[in-house]
Amino acid sequence: MKSANLLQNIPQQLPEEFAEILAASDSVRIERIVSRGHCSPPGFWYDQEQHEWVLLLQGGTSLRFADQDEPVRLAPGDYVNIPAHARHRVESTDADTDTVWLAVFY
Repeated sequence: MKSANLLQNIPQQLPEEFAEILAASDSVRIERIVSRGHCSPPGFWYDQEQHEWVLLLQGGTSLRFADQDEPVRLAPGDYVNIPAHARHRVESTDADTDTVWLAVFY
């Protein structure tokens, strides 16, 4: 058994977005992701094999989907279910606050 707090033990230095697998099976992976002003590189789009359900726990972010004109802004408590192969990118994350995500890939 493992017990922890999703908002604690965040690295002081985050030159890149930080992701850690919290639990996994053959068909499901649960990750904690921490961003601090990070975003997707210009021109980069995620195009994932699995669906991804994301819950924003802390901070703020804007996600852009290739098939939508406006970005989706998430605040703490907001979630989004991203279907497999829905092209998307992280437009921005808060630079002065850790943005903590819980992502479930299924």
